[in-house]
Amino acid sequence: MAGVTLKTVAKAVGVSPSTVSNAYNKPDQLSAALRDRILATAHELGYAGPDASARALRSGKAGSIGVLFTDKLSYAFSDPFAVGFLAGLAEVAEQFRTSLLLMPLGGEDTADNSTAVKQAAIDAAAIFCVPHGHPALEILTARGLPAASTDPGDFTESWVAIDEVAAAASLGEHLTRLGHRDVVVLLDNARTPGSTGELEPDQVASGNPTLRLEGLRKAMPEARIRLVSGGYNAFDSGVAGTGWVLDSQDRPTAIVGLSDVQALGAMEALRVRGLVPGRDITVTGFDDIPAAEQAGLTTIHQPIKDKGRLLGRLLLDPEVTERQILLPTELVVRASSGPAPKN
Repeated sequence: MAGVTLKTVAKAVGVSPSTVSNAYNKPDQLSAALRDRILATAHELGYAGPDASARALRSGKAGSIGVLFTDKLSYAFSDPFAVGFLAGLAEVAEQFRTSLLLMPLGGEDTADNSTAVKQAAIDAAAIFCVPHGHPALEILTARGLPAASTDPGDFTESWVAIDEVAAAASLGEHLTRLGHRDVVVLLDNARTPGSTGELEPDQVASGNPTLRLEGLRKAMPEARIRLVSGGYNAFDSGVAGTGWVLDSQDRPTAIVGLSDVQALGAMEALRVRGLVPGRDITVTGFDDIPAAEQAGLTTIHQPIKDKGRLLGRLLLDPEVTERQILLPTELVVRASSGPAPKN
């Protein structure tokens, strides 16, 4: 039926327009029977509900949180850490009837990225693993949007994070106790897949990779630590980077993945060459994603889903007054780590 409005529905039901509005926006203020009668009448009349853009203009709220991350959109659905984090964030968003707008930045500043952040209809921003100094962060500041980050950097006062240095140091101490003095670290330097090789320290991305390397070096001052990348933060990159190392004439006694997905790739590269993780070469990871336990991967556990939940509460729950939350980590020792082989 053409021209059906909220007032049309109100007249048909015999209630005020505000009551019809509450049926859509504040259902807890109506009895279930009255709300059902309003929605049924609206359906019969062909009324789809209040216009979302008009409602946003009236309320000054978009009803959504932007989630910024520097990777492709598919990363949010394929990376186990991202999936767990977003699941926790989504739980809280659901409680506050808020949607999530995924905003991949692609790792580099482009005109499209800047425009998207400038124009996005969001009430706040969740900053997920975005490096310091990224132009998107400056745009958020200019817009005056509330933001919370997974990195306790200088961009925002609100964050939920772990002590990356201390966590990596505990892993380094574990390797030192096992006698490892020759270590390769697998990391993401945003090279394209297939571009594999050793990196210089200045090629390491800022943020978590730098902090985790700092912790390892702090705990292993006498160790030889080489940096290798197989591409992006992915299983295949771990396979490629480790394959490059194993096929050289200079094998380490331990391989440290700065994420579990890369470490799991390293374990696969060992297996296809007939090598046993923990016996022939130690492999460790970071994060403790669900697949790590099944694979027997020694790693650093961090509460991934809780990180998402708490970040959501910082942004949405007015009763949360704490603005900086440091989560605990734990070294989880499994079969993939063992004593350094004796020459």
